[in-house]
Amino acid sequence: MRVIVYVEGPSDKLAMEAVLDPLVALKRSQGVSVEFFPVTKGDRKAQLLTAYPKKAANIVLNDPHATVVLIPDLYPKNKGFPHGTVVEMTKGVLKRFEQALADKGRSDEGVTSRFRMFCFKHDLEALLLAAEPALRRFLNVRELPVTWVLPVEDQDHDLPPKRVVERLFEQRGRRCVDTTHAPSILRASDCHDLATRCPQCFGPFVKFLEQLAKP
Repeated sequence: MRVIVYVEGPSDKLAMEAVLDPLVALKRSQGVSVEFFPVTKGDRKAQLLTAYPKKAANIVLNDPHATVVLIPDLYPKNKGFPHGTVVEMTKGVLKRFEQALADKGRSDEGVTSRFRMFCFKHDLEALLLAAEPALRRFLNVRELPVTWVLPVEDQDHDLPPKRVVERLFEQRGRRCVDTTHAPSILRASDCHDLATRCPQCFGPFVKFLEQLAKP
């Protein structure tokens, strides 16, 4: 069984590989391959929401052993099509996937079940804030006052987690480089702990991975 996970960019890919490495390794030992791929061009979120449902449909139609997962950021809203919530974004993506299947004359449940949609709410950096102990150690501070909303997935579009993380770095005279810092912080964190702290969107994705089994 092969699970192909598309995310917006390189930092998302590297961060997911870092924090999920033990779980992905376990799945590999059970005959399930989980691979992460970033969008490579254009407006990455818009591409992931509008072009990749068709790409996913082509994959699952041509490979009966493949499952495709899309994980965009919820922020910023209205990219690709109007949306401001997880439900609205998911509905728009599923509509495009189902249309792609219909265009091919296929819409059976077995194919549809091999396409899944999750998201980062509001962006990947929600996991960095959820990993507060690892973030504190990385910034080399004894205390890190929590200035963000708890649970962190309730942080809003006006001040998404990415901007909060950038401020935390800036306050300590540093600049956050997401392709290197996010993997380093998340590698020192437990995905199940983060799933508990981010139960709305990241938690369901971790549960999905846990339940994967070779057919």
